[in-house]
Amino acid sequence: MVDKKPKGAKTPYACFVQVVREEHKKKHPDEQIVFSEFSKRCSEKWKEMSPKEKQRFMDIAAKDKERYLKEMDNYQPPAGTKNKRKIKDPNKPKGAWTAFFFFSDEHRKKIKEENPEYKVGDVAKVLGKMWEACKDKSKYEEQAKRDKERYNKELEEYKSGTPVSKKTKGAGDQVNGNHEDDDEEDDIEEDD
Repeated sequence: MVDKKPKGAKTPYACFVQVVREEHKKKHPDEQIVFSEFSKRCSEKWKEMSPKEKQRFMDIAAKDKERYLKEMDNYQPPAGTKNKRKIKDPNKPKGAWTAFFFFSDEHRKKIKEENPEYKVGDVAKVLGKMWEACKDKSKYEEQAKRDKERYNKELEEYKSGTPVSKKTKGAGDQVNGNHEDDDEEDDIEEDD
C-alpha cells in the first residue's frame, strides 16, 4: 500500500506547458522565467495549435491518467482522514448575533408575508436596504452587545468544562427575550 496520496493526473494543456518549459530550460539554462509572461505565451500558442498538434499532449495526458489510476488502486488513505470536515461539538455555545441579524429576524417575516414570491436572496436584498436606511440601529446594537456578552460568558464556561445553561443557549433562542427551552425546564423541575 502507498502511504502518500498520488499526484493528480495532468491535463493535455498541463503536459504541453511542462514540455515547453523543459525545452525552454534546455535552450536557455541560465534564463529566469517570468511565469505570468511564460503562461500567457503558452496559452496563446496552445490556442493556435491544430488538434493534430495537440494529440501528442493528449497521449501524454492519457498515459499520466493511467499512472494516476494505478497509483490510486494501491493507495489507502490514513485512518480518520476520509472525512475532512471538522465535526462541530454540539455543546459549544452558538455564536453571538450581529445587530443586523437581530434586525433581520424582526423584519424578515413581514417581508415574506408582503412578498410571498420572494426567494431568500430577494428577502436579503430588501433587508440590506432597510438596514442601511434604519434610523434606530442602537436598539439592535444593544441586543447584539448583550448577546456577545452571553456568548463570551458561555464560551468561558465551555472552555472551563462547566455545562452551558440551557436557558441562554443559542442566540436565536434569545430574540426579543424569548427562551424556547423555558417550558422544557419547568417540566423537568416538576418531575423531580
